[in-house]
Parts: sequence; structure tokens; C-alpha cells
Amino acid sequence: MKTNTKLTGHDLLALGYRQGKWMKDALTHINKNELEGDALNTYLAQFKSPDPIELHKTPIEFSINIKAENEEEKDNVDKVINSMQTLMKTPTLVDGAIMPDACPAGPDGTIPVGGVAVAKNAIHPGMHSADICCSVMLTDFGKAEPKDILDAAHAITHFGPGGRDRDSQFRFPKELLDAFESNFFLNDGNMLQIARSHLGTQGDGNHFLFVGTSKKTGNTMLVTHHGSRGPGARLYTKGMKIAERFRKELSPDTKKQNAWIPFETEEGQAYWDALQIIRDWTKTNHEVLHNSVAENLEIKIENRYWNEHNFVFKDGDLFYHAKGATPLDAKFMPDITGPRLIPLNMSEPVLIVEGNTTTTNLGFAPHGAGRNVSRTQHRKSKTGTTMQIFKEETRGLDIRFFSKEIDITELPSAYKNAKAVRQQMDEFNLGKVIDEVVPYGCIMAGDWQKNAPWKIRREKRRNSKKRN
Repeated sequence: MKTNTKLTGHDLLALGYRQGKWMKDALTHINKNELEGDALNTYLAQFKSPDPIELHKTPIEFSINIKAENEEEKDNVDKVINSMQTLMKTPTLVDGAIMPDACPAGPDGTIPVGGVAVAKNAIHPGMHSADICCSVMLTDFGKAEPKDILDAAHAITHFGPGGRDRDSQFRFPKELLDAFESNFFLNDGNMLQIARSHLGTQGDGNHFLFVGTSKKTGNTMLVTHHGSRGPGARLYTKGMKIAERFRKELSPDTKKQNAWIPFETEEGQAYWDALQIIRDWTKTNHEVLHNSVAENLEIKIENRYWNEHNFVFKDGDLFYHAKGATPLDAKFMPDITGPRLIPLNMSEPVLIVEGNTTTTNLGFAPHGAGRNVSRTQHRKSKTGTTMQIFKEETRGLDIRFFSKEIDITELPSAYKNAKAVRQQMDEFNLGKVIDEVVPYGCIMAGDWQKNAPWKIRREKRRNSKKRN
């Protein structure tokens, strides 16, 4: 190719090279040295992209640990299976499974809630989602009064958007600060500021603070459920951007939500390390709340254990992406301290389980009861006032909403039948229940958006316009 005029990016694209950061420096070198012919081709060979990695022609087989109990559930299960079949064409995947609490989580081909996807040498940020390390922690407070525990926890915890102000922040451990500063995904001012202010916060949605008593011992137990809040969400966003860069280069036919970061790259190693640091932060986020209850009431902690159910677990060169699935296999949890926790809904016991790995459960159990319909569909299906619905579904329980606004999409009827989920756990060998935390009460965020500051400001503007 004769280069009588300067080469441009369009010329390189016409030659079959892909757009990339390399192009600017390459063009400068080519034009400065007036490369052409064999010399040009030899130089450009280093930038030749490998052939795209094709999708699997047929979906990789996956285990179905769920069955429909009625027509409503049949529609949900069909959607979940269809989405998994599309997902399992992703070229990195080698195995998968769905749990009894499975429900769709996005467009076709998105890993469902209650899904497990096993990839070889690849981390898929979209398969752990923004709520990295969503997890549950239990602390056994012996014979303490459940109401005392719930009251103390209510005074300490924080639900809803944002973080704590400076006066109410918990001490940020130095070892965590050092870890954040050592990782290029986590070492930026905004990330560190959010990590400090969000410590000791629980967010919204289905996250909760639950108090109950052990069926086996009668001891009072506190269970919290939340994830990595702002720090995890920020890491997810960064991870998706890196994964998308690799997707365009390696496998353009892969769906954007299933883009991956090759583990053996510098970015892959750093992202894996960042996930472990966010895991440590999230565990600390649970601990500061539980420890504060014990300190404020001056009571002894009898026992404690926890597990995540929204994370990526590594076994050799295989990466198990659990989007709402509880790890049973000890190899997935380096700091295992006891059995696993599976909450169902606010009126049902939190299950304490153990279990073995099988070829169909892949070492996982469900993470809860799941939903058959969306929040909007559930809301439309209810009749009566919000207070009537609330009283009917929470009779005998001390249920509190932090925002003081009831969220009926978090009441028991919003979730799948707990009895059916437990039956399917037995049927598909998804963990054995060894104890139950019988509910006394719980706290959730509630409908915090109802009186959100931005809504109040909007109403004031509307009323002002009407008066004028």
C-alpha cells in the first residue's frame, strides 16, 4: 500500500483493524517513519485482533432445581428457563443452575435471580450485579429480650438512600483503608468518601434487620440482610466498563450484560482483588451494626455466622457467579464460621441450613423465597387500604418501616409461597434445615420515596405555579 499521503484511522479500519487506543500512537509512528508495503504490514501485525470468540451454537446444559406450582409460577419459570438458555450461549460458560426462588432479572439472556453461571477464567460483572456481596449475618444474643434487641437496633441502623453524616459515622478500619488504596478500581476520593459514610447502612428494597428466636435453643437472634451499598455499586460500574471494552474486542456477539473481564489479564486480577476487598467491607458493614447493639445493651454475643448470596466464587480456573444463590460448599467461603442463612419473608422463619454439593446444585441453595410477579404487578393485585393490607399480613409481629411509610411490595404476599420453596429444597437436595429463627419483628426501609425531598420540592413548585 503506497502512502503518498498520511494514513488516517479510516485507512486502518478499511484494512480490517479495530478501533482502539493503540491507533493514535500507531498512526504517529507510521507517518513519521513513512512506512509502506511490507514494512507497514509487519508493523501493523502486532495490532491485528484475534478472530472473535463465537457464541456457543447450542446452550450449555444447566440444572433446573425449580418447578411451577400453579399457572402464575409457570409463566415465571418459563421466562427464567428461556433467559438461562440464552445466557448459556455465552462462550465462557461451562455449567449453570437455577434455584427454587428464581425469577427474571432483566432482558432475555440476563442471569435470573436464583441463578448460578460457571465461567472458565472469566469474571462477568453483570452476573453478580450492582449489589455485590449481598449477604446475611446472624448474631446470637442468648436470652436477651427480642424487643430490646429490635429497639436497640432500630436506634442504630440506617435505611434508605445516602450515608451517615460525620457525627454518626462508624470508625473506618485502617486495614480496609489500606486495602482500598492498594487497588486501582477502589482508590479514588469519591469511592473512599462513600465507603466511609455508607458503613453501617442497609439501603432499601428487600434488605432488612430481623429479630427472632431460635426454634432449637430459644435464644434471641439478630439477622441483617444487605450488600455493599455505594462502594459495590461504583465497583460494578467500573467493572462493566472494562468488561464492555473486552467484549467489543473479544466477542462482539455476546450480549452487553454478559460481557466479561478475562481473569488472567491485569484488569482481571485487579478486579478479583477489588471484589475481595468489597466483600471485607460488606462483612464489616454487618458487624458494626451487630456489635453496636451488643455494646449499647451491654450483653454478650453467644455466636455469629454469615454468608453472602450475591457474589463470584473461585475454584481453580472456574468462577461461580451466584446471582442470589447461597453457597453450601465450604470451598467457596474462606472464612466459614457456621451454617448458612436463608431468609424467606418477614412472617416466616430464617432458615439455618447445611448441605452437600451435588452435580445439580453445584454447591448452592436458594437465597430466599423469590418473586413470581414484579413489584408493580403485586401492588396492582392488592385490594383495600395500605394499612388494612399491612395489618392483615403482619398480625402478631413487630414490623417497622424506617421511613415510616409502609411498602406493601415487601409484605409476605409479594413473595413466593415459603412452604413450596422449602419443599423444593428437599426435593432437589438444596440444603438441610438444622434450625429456624422464628420471627418476632423486623425493620425495612419502607416506601422512602413517598416523602423523598425531591418529591416534596416538586410538589411545592407545582402548588406555587397553581397559585400564580
